[in-house]
Amino acid sequence: MEPVGCVLHIKFPLSSELLFIVVVLVHFPAKFTVFGPDDPVTAILGQEIVLPCHLSPSMSAANMEVRWFRSQFESFVHLYRDGTDQYEGQMPEYQGRTELLKAGLTDGNVPLRIINIRRADEGLYLCFVQDDTIYGETVLELRVAGLGSAPLISVDGHQDGGIRVVCQSAGWYPEPEVLWKDLNGQHLPSLSETTSQGDNGLFETETALIVKEHSNQNLSCCLRNTVLNQEKESAVYIADSFFPRVNPWMVALSVILVVLFGFIGLTVYLFKMKEKLTEEVGKRDIEIEKRDNEIRWRRSVAPIEEATVTLDPDTAYPQLVLSEDRKTVRWGDTWQDLPNNPERFDSWACVLGCEGFTSGRHCWEVEVEVGDGLSWAVGVARESVGRKGGISLSPEEGIWAVQRLVGQFQALTSPATPLPLSRVPSRIRVCLDCDRGQVTFIDAGDEAPIFTFPPGSVPGERIRPWLRVVGGSRLSLCP
Repeated sequence: MEPVGCVLHIKFPLSSELLFIVVVLVHFPAKFTVFGPDDPVTAILGQEIVLPCHLSPSMSAANMEVRWFRSQFESFVHLYRDGTDQYEGQMPEYQGRTELLKAGLTDGNVPLRIINIRRADEGLYLCFVQDDTIYGETVLELRVAGLGSAPLISVDGHQDGGIRVVCQSAGWYPEPEVLWKDLNGQHLPSLSETTSQGDNGLFETETALIVKEHSNQNLSCCLRNTVLNQEKESAVYIADSFFPRVNPWMVALSVILVVLFGFIGLTVYLFKMKEKLTEEVGKRDIEIEKRDNEIRWRRSVAPIEEATVTLDPDTAYPQLVLSEDRKTVRWGDTWQDLPNNPERFDSWACVLGCEGFTSGRHCWEVEVEVGDGLSWAVGVARESVGRKGGISLSPEEGIWAVQRLVGQFQALTSPATPLPLSRVPSRIRVCLDCDRGQVTFIDAGDEAPIFTFPPGSVPGERIRPWLRVVGGSRLSLCP
């Protein structure tokens, strides 16, 4: 009997060109892009939601790694790998609540289903898909909304010659819009409105208005969820018999007393406001002086070397494009055919500076051009930082940086530290103190500190500048 291999060779001969194509397809995985919805996905509290995500061009993802996560790569919401769901290491708050819908895996669809939606589920999600050394990711936003109880309207006694009517409702998210309406649907001004947030994160509200006799005795209280564009409404009619009969002399006396006490109260209020304003101005002057002293102290403790930094093309992720002077990096439209040398990042869109520092104090500035980009990060990394596969953007991995991720500005601590969006700068000064093991980020525009990793955070080894770009952002090293 002839060997099977020989029989196949005789019956199905392969041309050299076809054999080459087969080898290429086996050894070089196809390139793809990961897409999700541009607009936020809205979910209702207590119900379920499917977060869409798919590959383009359409291809099977059955043997790929699909990772859904929030701010940290390792702390995943759901992980599919080696053809099965992996639950070891899943975030505790998502255990038993997630499912990767596999019906469309062969077509490149990798949507995530989350059941029993909670308020804490709201925020950004990253859909990460990897096939061998090729990967892609997209960011989408989940908004959570909840409809509260039907408004409860009650009469709360007489006030200002009319009837005080109160409307109450609870269980709303986000904070609802509250409106009083008359019989014709015209809005009525409320007397007061109080909204509070319970331990469960849901809002409850109470609003009141005064109903005068022969005026708007038919009225309704309406609460609207602006995310779902849905509302709940209750109506009431105040009969004439409820309205008080008031002596006009008592009304005049009441008006006089109100004016008198109002004048006294206004005088006391203005006096207290003057004292408070004087105190706040004094505190502000003290804070400004402290900040100026701190800046002067930082500059006087040790000499700062203004470092000239360029980018190392041997470390750049293949889809990053460097300028000729190696001062600017941006996200490219195509995957560049570059050698997969040991120094190159192959899973995260990062690049290192050519220069490294082991002692002294060094500063350089990075200009940020956001464009239509979703994410960027600026900081430093140790020489031995991981370059291959998924890495954690944190000091434990050897990265100290600040990051803008869609609608969030944060320091890449572990876990990430939120920073005020009002402080997102367009030009960042990075100050590395190798002797103290500390790195500080400063707004180069007004010299205000952004964030400082504490002394001893950065180890005593060679440290290099580190940048990350996703989407249409552009980072430039200032001369």
